[in-house]
Amino acid sequence: MISGSAAAMWRGATLDSRQVNGGELFFALAGERTDGHRFVGQALERGAAAAIVQREMEIPADGGAIRVPDTLEALHSLTREVRTREPRQLVGITGSAGKTTTKEMLAAMLARRFRVARNPGSLNNTLGFPVALLGIPEGTEWMVAEMGMSTPGELSQVSRLGKPDVAVFLNVRPVHLEAFGTLEAIREAKAELLDGLAEDGLVVANQDDRQVVEIAHRQAGRVIWFGRQTTADYRVEVVESLADGRVGSRFKLVTSEDVVEVELPMHGLYNVDNFLAAAACANTLGVPLLEIAQAVQAVMPQPMRGVVHRLANGSIVVDDCYNSNPAALTEALQSALEIPGERHWAILGDMLELGEAAEEFHLQAGRTAAGMGFSPVVGVGPLARKLVEGARQAGAEGHWYEDAEAAAVMADHLQAGDTLLVKGSRGVGLEAVVGAMLAAAAEVVS
Repeated sequence: MISGSAAAMWRGATLDSRQVNGGELFFALAGERTDGHRFVGQALERGAAAAIVQREMEIPADGGAIRVPDTLEALHSLTREVRTREPRQLVGITGSAGKTTTKEMLAAMLARRFRVARNPGSLNNTLGFPVALLGIPEGTEWMVAEMGMSTPGELSQVSRLGKPDVAVFLNVRPVHLEAFGTLEAIREAKAELLDGLAEDGLVVANQDDRQVVEIAHRQAGRVIWFGRQTTADYRVEVVESLADGRVGSRFKLVTSEDVVEVELPMHGLYNVDNFLAAAACANTLGVPLLEIAQAVQAVMPQPMRGVVHRLANGSIVVDDCYNSNPAALTEALQSALEIPGERHWAILGDMLELGEAAEEFHLQAGRTAAGMGFSPVVGVGPLARKLVEGARQAGAEGHWYEDAEAAAVMADHLQAGDTLLVKGSRGVGLEAVVGAMLAAAAEVVS
């Protein structure tokens, strides 16, 4: 303790001085792009309880500070200590797609019976997850935590910090191929969620995903299966669109013991799969099926994850621009086709981190979009040149733009009766295009 009182109390933690609201511990991490030590003064001025630093530095007279050998290790050490007391139990969710949406649905379901916390946004890696856990309310019975990774070994670290009682595996898809190289390597990285799983822990796994099945079979304990197959413990039947133009699906949730009708107010069949994962977990943990169906009524899609905007001229814009990969793009295209429209077209950004096969993935994506009937197909970003090339080869009208700012001109092409899908990797920034579309509309209905 180099400044302040050792008796001071703290609540929550942050790595960003701009997010200090009062009472948090500010961890001054020395990163590649910036050094948190530069912002210690700002954090303390905003009301941080103390700054955790790893070098000698001048601290304001009325500020608290603790010097440690390594601020990142201090963050992890504190997380491990707090985890011995809070939360009482934890669900860890991983997958190449759908983590955040599944987390939100599962948190809503468990909240029917328990005191629940979740990691806000996508705080799911070795930096974000500790911040999320250190900020949960005292007395939390279940924390629902998405757990992600971008390099080998990262998910193992997050899992060992969180020590999940339940591990949920959604899917394994060709993402982050630059870091992993093969789908099998991605599977091995996802399997790292098991590293911190409690000895008597539960696994909830997607029976429709061959890679997930391989992971789940490594677990000696109990495995609950969800999926479209009739042998799954939790499955759906008779999936159809909601009536009266509402966004979402109606279906039956089926188990070996019960059946319940569900109305899911979220766009896309992929969200039915996310619901299945959440429902399988929640019901196994003690939430009745009827309460699961009721809980999901209040869950809305997170920003840029399949949000459907109905515009005053009768056109529809599907904002799915938070991220993209080949499998997720195909699912998004299929789901957009389920929305009626006189013309279906798409603005598709680069799918990043696909490694050496990136150009072929984009070429095939363009062919797929055109083959489904999307036209025009608009590509945004360097890799999307190939996407447009593939779309043109398959007979669609194609346009290419260097970046999202340039592609915003396509707002002038949105016609009455159109259904438009906007999707790309986060780094492309296609929310700027969606913003231009909404701004060009005289009125946004929903």
